[in-house]
Amino acid sequence: MTYPEPTFYFPAPVEQHFCSQCGSKLSRKIPADDNRVRDLCENCGAIHYKNPLIVVGTIPVWEDKILLCRRAIEPRHGKWTLPAGFMELSETSSIGAIRETTEEAGAEITLKQLFTVIDVPHVNQVHMYFLADANNERLDPGPESLDARYFSLDEIPWDELSFRTVTQTIKRYIEDRKQGAFTTHYFSLT
Repeated sequence: MTYPEPTFYFPAPVEQHFCSQCGSKLSRKIPADDNRVRDLCENCGAIHYKNPLIVVGTIPVWEDKILLCRRAIEPRHGKWTLPAGFMELSETSSIGAIRETTEEAGAEITLKQLFTVIDVPHVNQVHMYFLADANNERLDPGPESLDARYFSLDEIPWDELSFRTVTQTIKRYIEDRKQGAFTTHYFSLT
């Protein structure tokens, strides 16, 4: 497999106004020995780094059908998505993916391999989806989902999917399934 050449995209950091260490007003400048504008505290010396958010999720499968959830929250309220969300502090990506699947769909799953890793630099995120087997067909959508259900591959509501990362992950799942072997896919969406 060939990987795309990296595209370097450095959006301006999200502005923070006060230091979380001492409460002083922050300045925005490039620190010594750095190459990007950061939020700096000239009172205590703290540098406030901004880093990408990690979105973790799964592609749960039950009897050759893919689990999708209808979003009850913005952005993309009412659109279908794979169960996924922001990774929490002190959890692994795999534990986060299982947690998000339980929270959004109430599905019991067995996690399998990492399937897609997608850089989304224009929103400062990285999305990671794992393959998963549903342990049974029971679903109990949580408050972030209007509905959750399994779709056969010919029923997927392509025009009603929430995000490009979801669409691209499902497309790669279908391609790999046709070939009879699942690999890990890395790519960027700009």
